[in-house]
Amino acid sequence: MLDLEVVPERSLGNEQWEFALGMPLAQAVAILQKHCRIIKNVQVLYSEQSPLSHDLILNLTQDGIKLLFDAFNQRLKVIEVYDLTKVKLKYCGVHFNSQAIAPTIEQIDQSFGATHPGVYNSAEQLFHLNFRGLSFSFQLDSWTEAPKYEPNFAHGLASLQIPHGATVKRMYIYSGNSLQDTKAPVMPLSCFLGNVYAESVDVLRDGTGPSGLRLRLLAAGCGPGLLADAKMRVFERSVYFGDSCQDVLSMLGSPHKVFYKSEDKMKIHSPSPHKQVPSKCNDYFFNYFTLGVVSCDSLEKCSISLGVCSALGRPVCTLAALTVLAHGSHEDLAGPGFQNNQVL
Repeated sequence: MLDLEVVPERSLGNEQWEFALGMPLAQAVAILQKHCRIIKNVQVLYSEQSPLSHDLILNLTQDGIKLLFDAFNQRLKVIEVYDLTKVKLKYCGVHFNSQAIAPTIEQIDQSFGATHPGVYNSAEQLFHLNFRGLSFSFQLDSWTEAPKYEPNFAHGLASLQIPHGATVKRMYIYSGNSLQDTKAPVMPLSCFLGNVYAESVDVLRDGTGPSGLRLRLLAAGCGPGLLADAKMRVFERSVYFGDSCQDVLSMLGSPHKVFYKSEDKMKIHSPSPHKQVPSKCNDYFFNYFTLGVVSCDSLEKCSISLGVCSALGRPVCTLAALTVLAHGSHEDLAGPGFQNNQVL
């Protein structure tokens, strides 16, 4: 059973790892893959019909935890604990939920010090107790009569006749004062880990059509000294069709991975009359997984990889960036513990 520290408006984790609000999807997947012997059976939930209209969810079924990622920027927006019997939780080092401690309304009040009344949702039969960046939902099925609750007349927890022993059904960690209005925060500095991320990517156009990309990039910890991690740099880089391989490396740095194609299935679409001539070399691609947000004309957001037509050792003049490919910003949602993607 996981034993995790709750930090309102920030994170859920332990000494080895943490899921922090604003964390990119790829980083959360890397944590799950690294600790696959402890965190098992992860479901990937998404909407096949409208993927940009619904959150992307990583469901840790054996631990009762859901990680909700914003569909556009793919950063962690909400952490939901939907089954508190499967996990131990503590706040400021003191447990408020474990096998020996039930998360009752009294325990939550003692641990967090509620200073205002909650809200009763009659449709869900749930009583919500909200703090900044943290919310608890209590199940009211055991009540013989639904409470008559008017927020305007409430003067504290005593204004609701909450039965002793009412336990938490769900817990949410989010940014801001309202779970309904929350958005994925900016990426924490602790999540950069020496990588460069794209805040936005714009398609550059000329009279003939798209000519390249302009990337607005974010980096942290680039300055000298002990306070380097407290600094964030914002800068722009542009790459164009026809740029040499060295130009791309100079602008964007070393890629995370290089993919070599075994065959060119796109050759059939080439206007070249020599498209049927066997090639003496294969294309390869520079993949930049952390350049994660693209602002296209359609406002669809994705990460990029640069397709480079060349083979190692060819003259510089023949190394030319031919295409820009769009793909999800995660590297791979496969691996130990990951179930087949499921559709919402």
